[in-house]
Amino acid sequence: MTQPSRYRGLPVSEGIAAGQLYPGDTLAGTLPATPEQVAEAFAAVARERSALAQQLREGGRGEEADIVAIGALIAADPALVDPAVAAARDGADAAAAVERSAAAQAAAIAALANPDLAARADDIRQVASAVLTYLADGNAAPPPAGSFILIRREVDPADLIRLADAGLAGAVSVSGGANSHAAIIARGLGIPMLGGADPAVLTAPAGHSAIVDAVDGRLIVDPSPQELAAVAGLPAQPWAAGATDAGGLAGRDGATPASATPLRTADGQEITLLCNVASATETRLGLAAGATGVGLLRTEIPFINATEWPSESDHRRALDPVLGLLNGRPAVVRLLDFSGDKIPAFLAGRQAGLAALLGHPRALGDQLRAVLRSGRDTGLAVMVPMVSTLDEMALVRSALADAAAEAGADVPELGMMVEVAATASAADAFAGASDFFSIGTNDLTSQVLGLDRADPAMRPALAADPRVLALISRVVQAAGAAGVDVSVCGDAAADPAVLPLLIGLGVRKVSVGAARVPQVAEWIARADTSVCAALAGHALHATTPEQVQAHVKAP
Repeated sequence: MTQPSRYRGLPVSEGIAAGQLYPGDTLAGTLPATPEQVAEAFAAVARERSALAQQLREGGRGEEADIVAIGALIAADPALVDPAVAAARDGADAAAAVERSAAAQAAAIAALANPDLAARADDIRQVASAVLTYLADGNAAPPPAGSFILIRREVDPADLIRLADAGLAGAVSVSGGANSHAAIIARGLGIPMLGGADPAVLTAPAGHSAIVDAVDGRLIVDPSPQELAAVAGLPAQPWAAGATDAGGLAGRDGATPASATPLRTADGQEITLLCNVASATETRLGLAAGATGVGLLRTEIPFINATEWPSESDHRRALDPVLGLLNGRPAVVRLLDFSGDKIPAFLAGRQAGLAALLGHPRALGDQLRAVLRSGRDTGLAVMVPMVSTLDEMALVRSALADAAAEAGADVPELGMMVEVAATASAADAFAGASDFFSIGTNDLTSQVLGLDRADPAMRPALAADPRVLALISRVVQAAGAAGVDVSVCGDAAADPAVLPLLIGLGVRKVSVGAARVPQVAEWIARADTSVCAALAGHALHATTPEQVQAHVKAP
């Protein structure tokens, strides 16, 4: 029996899947071609990506279209094309000419001070790989029938979009991290993916069975039958109904996912399950899986590569395809959150985040009018990110009233993300200025634990840290006392070690990634709120997240 081979990588799109290995890179070697053929290969890649971007845009998949369109612009950039053509004219092999030009351009981009712009070096290498594939004239093998796992040095977002309906089960990239465009697309499509993988993975044999585990961060080639069987279904979580105590909890066999609305726990408590989205594709996925609506619409994603503040019409083009799917359903639209790893080039080195949005003379008004007009038929609510002062909420509330008057629309509820530690601590004060709270566990956990969001050590399960849980409890209690609705929209709501604690703290509304809706619905349907409350009580008195997680997962 063949022994399994194991390769490490960074989970950038969570999940576990099995399939045959499909190395998507063109095999190394010479590619004889004329300078004209090299130029045509670049032009062909540019045309193909432009056409794909247009097709995606017409299908309401604006975020994906914008990402693919960047590849088209790169493929047509003389700074990349001309040196490759010149090298071929001087007698260089086409493969060497393309790779040399791409390496030089990628190195120049990677050296930029802005880390988000520097990450675009991956896009250049992806285009070069596509050009080489074109020059290979179809010599690259097609994907296998059935489920397969794509392996490339640079996984291209266009690869994921094209192959999603052809059996793509997972992806592994040697380059790229959680903020790469490919990772964004993978998360939206619910495709498990590893980035920053061991380069030795490129030598893994095509056609062999494999498991991509984008939870523990590994690719297993030639797994055992037992490992393959385990992928078919996860064991029941220990906090499910039927438990007898908070330390040793037994799961209920045979539980099925809950798809009815409203969703209820095993002991009859109603919990609203919404989805986090940035595109129409994710929205369709979440609604089809049983989400009641959208609890977080990330409006900044389509504009991360913008060269200026988006206009009202820009916002409408991005919002209409998403909000058009939510007639009569909850639609919580978050204002532009150009912060952290989502700062566009036009804000590089300048004030960013909420302060930048509030300080621009037209940016906030343009977005609010677009939101009101696009969301007229939805159960609309507007949410403010990274709130740290009461004055910020007052400014947005005033601007929202003005925009509603201009748009001839009713004033929707105005809520806030609770993701700043100091804001969570002062939740009582903010409850009087907000119609609802939505707890963002990603940034809140990052702040409390002193970890950068881009740090590989950051993961949703760290929200189980007692210090984070204490702040969440404080927010839930403040909301309850003030009669303010509260939800959790951070990734921790889809973590099996954190979700029961949130339920135990009194959270009755969660919003999770669209691809995670079925699993979270199943966990909720099996949960017992009294058991969860006991777990949460113990967790608040623990000293480390590891102690909490061990307790929640105790057999």
